Amino acid sequence: MIRLENINKYYDVGEEKITVLENINFSIESGEFVAIMGPSGSGKSTLINLLGFIDRNFSGQYYFKEKEIADFKDNELSKIRNQSVGFVFQNFSLIENLTVFENVELPLLYNGANHNKTKEEVKSALKRVGLANKMSQLPKQLSGGQQQRVAIARALINQPSFIIADEPTGALDTHTTSDIMQLFKQLNTEGVTIILVTHDPETVVYCDRLLKIRDGKMVEEVLQS
Repeated sequence: MIRLENINKYYDVGEEKITVLENINFSIESGEFVAIMGPSGSGKSTLINLLGFIDRNFSGQYYFKEKEIADFKDNELSKIRNQSVGFVFQNFSLIENLTVFENVELPLLYNGANHNKTKEEVKSALKRVGLANKMSQLPKQLSGGQQQRVAIARALINQPSFIIADEPTGALDTHTTSDIMQLFKQLNTEGVTIILVTHDPETVVYCDRLLKIRDGKMVEEVLQS
């Protein structure tokens, strides 16, 4: 589904060229649960912006479903991003004055869905994450773990090709982290492709494969047992 070939990214700072990603090569198949791990400043954030079709300013080839993304115009790529990628962030990124239902519904409305026809889809997404009874509550009325479940439901709502989970347990305690990772694992067994970006080795054990990145280079690939 995803194939990166000889990806390089640089920033020009004055007359100096700063390397952010160097000769990155890997593939991710549909249905995989892949972790990308590395210390702060390793290039993880740059890599996920690239994977999520946010940053297209790089050299090399990015093939998505066998099509090179360089061939798409900006508006086409934006449409692909909205329909193909679900994002889950460390800070949940929920809108505080919208209900749980309204937060999960938003991506459908962005894609042109009629509000009168979204209820069943939203209810189904919330049921998948165990929050079918929280639809009318506001985010501040929920625990951190519940807020992250709302964010996961929102990421699932458009049935994306893959989900990028960027440090999704970084703001959670150990017990809640375990619950959230078990939810991701369950979703993966249901066929959801997940890319987990993390610095926490305890979350990596839930994944099929680990890609280690350091100083902008892919330094190791580990198959998980």
